[in-house]
Amino acid sequence: MGRPHPGVTRRPAVFLDRDGTINVATIRDGKSYPPASLDELVLMPGAAAAIAALRRSGYYTIVVTNQPDVAAGKQCRGVVEAINQALKSQLALDDIRVCYHQDADGCSCRKPKPGMLLEAARDWNIDLGLSFMIGDRWRDVEAGRAAGCRTLLIEAGYRERRSEPDFSVASLVEACDIIAKICT
Repeated sequence: MGRPHPGVTRRPAVFLDRDGTINVATIRDGKSYPPASLDELVLMPGAAAAIAALRRSGYYTIVVTNQPDVAAGKQCRGVVEAINQALKSQLALDDIRVCYHQDADGCSCRKPKPGMLLEAARDWNIDLGLSFMIGDRWRDVEAGRAAGCRTLLIEAGYRERRSEPDFSVASLVEACDIIAKICT
């Protein structure tokens, strides 16, 4: 699916966090960590079918992911890009947006700021008021809310700050089921 041309009617999107939402994250001491290598990439149960169903329902499917370990020197950018390419080849994704910054960098793209969502909305002609953000952390909820999207939080039990989403769910599959019910 290619990018729309100017003047084309705006469409909704489902923005998806990556680690802990569409692929399994490693949990240590109540914190979520991304796969350290392509070999560690494992999709969440039902992720491929759920994302494909969203796409068939007319949503753009766009991953928006913070990857601060690159800036911290704990991860190679090439590994992150290889994981993203593997996800694009396995899933019905229209786009993947990545923020490689840390909080201290003060960029507008790092969630909880909405920069990645707003940029994707401009590039893909997305109607943010009809769109959703699904993620497993408070940063995802805050970014979605700031962009004007409805938010779904996959309850992972992390020991961190919490923001109240529009919907709390147990999995990506449940999140996609809720979106389907809202929009029918």
